[in-house]
Amino acid sequence: MEATVVRTGTEGKTWGGGNEPLGASYGKMMMWFFILSDALTFSGFLAAYGFSRFKFADIWPIADEVFNHFPFLHGVDAPMYYVALMTFILIFSSVTMVLAVDAGHHMKKGKVTFYMLLTILGGLIFVGSQAWEWSNFISGEYGAVTTTGGNILQIVDGDGERVALEEIAIDRASARIEHNENEGVWFEEGPGLPTYSLEEVQAGFMANDNLLIRTGNIGEDGEKIILSREESLEKMATEAIGVVEGANLSHNEYGPPLFADFFFFITGFHGFHVFSGVVINIIIFFNVVLGTYERRGTYEMVEKVGLYWHFVDLVWVFVFTFFYLV
Repeated sequence: MEATVVRTGTEGKTWGGGNEPLGASYGKMMMWFFILSDALTFSGFLAAYGFSRFKFADIWPIADEVFNHFPFLHGVDAPMYYVALMTFILIFSSVTMVLAVDAGHHMKKGKVTFYMLLTILGGLIFVGSQAWEWSNFISGEYGAVTTTGGNILQIVDGDGERVALEEIAIDRASARIEHNENEGVWFEEGPGLPTYSLEEVQAGFMANDNLLIRTGNIGEDGEKIILSREESLEKMATEAIGVVEGANLSHNEYGPPLFADFFFFITGFHGFHVFSGVVINIIIFFNVVLGTYERRGTYEMVEKVGLYWHFVDLVWVFVFTFFYLV
C-alpha cells in the first residue's frame, strides 16, 4: 500500500504556525507555560497535604471548629461562613475580570477601567480577609494544654462546648518566677510565653467539677473524644506539661503542628499569588487609564493578566476544598 503525502505551501515546510501557534501570541503562550508550571507546584503541595491529612485522620483538627469566626461577631459560632464569603468574593472578581477582557476585545476603555477596578477591589478584600483569618488563627481563642506525647488537650464543659483558659485559670502569684541575670539564668521574654501557667490552669480545672478534657482523637461518630471526669483529672495531673495559645510553626491549640505548618504554607503561598496579581492588575489598570492599550490598538495585556487571575481563583477553589471542606 502506498502512502500519499500532501504538502502545502513551500516544498519541505512542516511548520505552519508562524509566530502565533494555536492562534496565540508569544506572550500568551509564555503565560500558559507559567500557569502550567505553577499548577504543578500547587499540585505537589496539595498532594502532600492530602497524604498527611489522611495519615493522621484520627487526630486531625475539624475545620468547622477552627475556622468559625466572623468579623464583628465575637463569640458567635459561624463555621466556615467567612471562608465561604472570601471564596465568593474571589470568584466574583474573576467574573469582573472576564467582563474587563470582553470589553477590551470591543475596545471599550471605560468598561475595561471599571471592571479592572472591581477586580482589584475584590483582590484587596480577599487579601485583607486572609490576613484577618491568619490573625485569628495565630492568636487563638480558647487555648489548650499540651502533653508529654505532643498531643493537645482541650477543655470543655458538661455540654461539650469549648471553655477558654481565661475563664477557668486561677491566679497564683508564685506560679511564675521572674528570672534575673544575676541568678545565672538567661531568660528571654516574648510572645511565646502563655498568658496563664500550667499550674494556674490545673488549679482552675480541678476546682470546677463541670469541666472535662477533650482529646485530639476522633471517635467513630466523627467527633472529638471527651473523657470522663475521672479520666480528665488523671490526664491533667499526669500528662499535662504546658499551655499553648493560638498557633505557630512549632505548636498550636488546634491539633498536630503539621496542621498549622500546612495552613501557613499553602494559604500563604496562595495569598502571595493573589497579592502579586493585585499589584499587576493595578499596573495594568493605570496603563488602561492612560490610554496605553488604546493607542496600541489591543488590550492583550488585560487578557494575559486575566489568565493569571483566573488561575489564582481556580487554585483557591482546590485549596478551599482540600483544606477547609475535606
